[in-house]
Amino acid sequence: MKIRKYIAPNIAEAMKQIRKELGTDAVILNSREVLQGGFLGFFKKKKIEVIVGLDPNPITNQPNQVKIEMPSTTQQESANNRKNSSGQDVLHEIQQVRKFVELQSRNQNADSYPIEYELLYQHLLNQEVKAQFAKNIINTMLDQHQDKNLTNNQILEEFKRIITKSLQKYSFNGITTGKKIIQFIGPTGVGKTTTLAKIASNLVLKEKKKVAFITMDTYRIAAVEQLKTYAQILHVPLEVAYTAEDYKHAINKFDSYDTILVDTAGRNFREEKYVKDLLNNLDANIEMDTFLVLSLTAKPKDILEIYDQFQHIPMKEVIFTKLDETRQFGSLLNICMEKEVGIAYMTNGQDVPNDILEGKPQRIAEWIVGEYNEE
Repeated sequence: MKIRKYIAPNIAEAMKQIRKELGTDAVILNSREVLQGGFLGFFKKKKIEVIVGLDPNPITNQPNQVKIEMPSTTQQESANNRKNSSGQDVLHEIQQVRKFVELQSRNQNADSYPIEYELLYQHLLNQEVKAQFAKNIINTMLDQHQDKNLTNNQILEEFKRIITKSLQKYSFNGITTGKKIIQFIGPTGVGKTTTLAKIASNLVLKEKKKVAFITMDTYRIAAVEQLKTYAQILHVPLEVAYTAEDYKHAINKFDSYDTILVDTAGRNFREEKYVKDLLNNLDANIEMDTFLVLSLTAKPKDILEIYDQFQHIPMKEVIFTKLDETRQFGSLLNICMEKEVGIAYMTNGQDVPNDILEGKPQRIAEWIVGEYNEE
């Protein structure tokens, strides 16, 4: 079914447009008064908005057809499959119309997108994608595909493709062999230590790297013990650094190792002293990669504020944790587009070393689009 929205000064003018473009078989699904135009919110004019549907393949009666043949089993199965597929398509279209009409009734100022694209736009907002990025994605789709008769599945595939393409300009490399020292920073409670252990497990068990740990998280009693446990399991040496001098000494001690993973203290990200302490531990003569660890369960605005608080520390990429604890994945898109930074890894559980995934644009697009048909 083709769905179209018409806005006219009155119902007679709307019907004239509908008959001219869709003929007499179009069905009115919904109509309402809307306010448009005006200046600075004043002097808006009342207009009529009409949502109509047109089935491009209507069922027609064939009274003159008298020849009846019993179909074979194969033909019957094929017919049943087509019927089921057709039924699913119709059901999907009805669900789209229902969602669109509900949306229109709730939101008097909804963007004037065709129904398929309006629903995708609202889906992005529901996924907590910032409105400006959501509009950019939908406008790109309209520019490229509005004049094409795409099926619902094709529209979703293009939706994923455009999201993927919008992310490909950013870095998604993760830990590479270029730097020996890898530092993990971030606010409290995001799972830095567990994430570090997952990465270390892959380096040791899969890549056969010689790895060492340094922890600067001396604020939590359990933090050092937790990392000690992981170190014992992986047979990895661990040094605890209470001061900047301890930190430099530990780095020198592990000079022969392939990779040194540094766990920093998790603190309130709004405390400027915490960030200054991290900056003081950076030595211009020591080359390192720094990854900011963030929780996807945090509010989208807080995630961007956390990044800003740490922006003075040179960061390679970010790591997102707790993907299994939320169904909103828009922050993955927001931080890439707004801060022009890529995502190294994403964790989706507490299991060490398994619950960690490499950051990939295609994977992010799949998560964002994946919830669409379940709304």
